[in-house]
Amino acid sequence: MKVIIRKNVPNLGKAGDIKVVRDGYARNYLLPRELAELATDGAVKNWKLGAERRAKRVDSETAVAKELSSKLSGMTLSFTRAVAAEGEQLFGSVGKSDIWKSLKASGHEIPKEAIELAAPIKVVGDTEVTLRLASGVVAVVKVRIAAKSL
Repeated sequence: MKVIIRKNVPNLGKAGDIKVVRDGYARNYLLPRELAELATDGAVKNWKLGAERRAKRVDSETAVAKELSSKLSGMTLSFTRAVAAEGEQLFGSVGKSDIWKSLKASGHEIPKEAIELAAPIKVVGDTEVTLRLASGVVAVVKVRIAAKSL
């Protein structure tokens, strides 16, 4: 099935790309989430007419993301968690939602999906977390976890 990608989709393409995907992937994932639309002749013409407007919007979003990236790059987020007797393993973890809440509390509104964390952090110390703010704009934030005795 031929579709026009409406929003950037990881491992598939950027907004505006025309791709051929499997029917089930389009019907069950892309179309219901409005990530893509069917690539009919009329839809392709309509998409090309709005290309300049979308390019301006993307440029402005990228500029805002670069400004936010420069603010976030040197930032350190601190958390205190209870640890086991050995002193390294946490009794909980620091996950995406904790990082997102901390960023929001410090006045930075970013989508939770922008935080790239493969697994929750479960050890004491410093960890670098990547924030993907826009296409090609990345910020790295340091997460510091301190031990709290019980």
